[in-house]
Amino acid sequence: MQTSPLILASSSPRRRDLLAEAGFVFSAISPRVREKFHVDLTVRELTVWNAVRKGLWAARYHPNAIVLAADTLVALDHEILGKPANLKEAAQFLRRLSGRVHQVCSGVFMCHLARGRSTIIAEISHVRFRPLDAAKIDKYFSRINPLDKAGAYAAQGHDAEIISQVEGSFSNVVGLPMERTIAALREFGIKPKPP
Repeated sequence: MQTSPLILASSSPRRRDLLAEAGFVFSAISPRVREKFHVDLTVRELTVWNAVRKGLWAARYHPNAIVLAADTLVALDHEILGKPANLKEAAQFLRRLSGRVHQVCSGVFMCHLARGRSTIIAEISHVRFRPLDAAKIDKYFSRINPLDKAGAYAAQGHDAEIISQVEGSFSNVVGLPMERTIAALREFGIKPKPP
């Protein structure tokens, strides 16, 4: 039995779907926090920093809830590829990722402000892309909107068109490393509802 409500501090429909599919009961709010970027921070440091900022924003308004927040970024050769500004930049991202291995990092922050309790997760998965030419990129963009996705792609749905292999957590590439998230939620007393 849940002792405190679970709040997902995220506007990502992918994170909402992952939690719901795992059987969790939660409410979702969109944190009014602009994601930060700093060239001196690693992808792991950036995702954790942004997840903490989102989570603390939500926890201020819901101190008796267990708040879950996350941030996901793509990195290629230690360069971070965030959300593209336009379709031209999105296509540039996929051309750079074509046929190569890159990293996807998610920072996850959970807290219960009233209890003064928190935990942080940082998960990295390695993703190999198939070789992509302009026609394949155009076809892929006709199926998904790349502008709201780090690295300009989604790991669910039409992922087989562009991804040849994922080493590590697949759900992390989608936006939330569920294996470690479920274990951490259990430590906060939050369990999925029985099927």
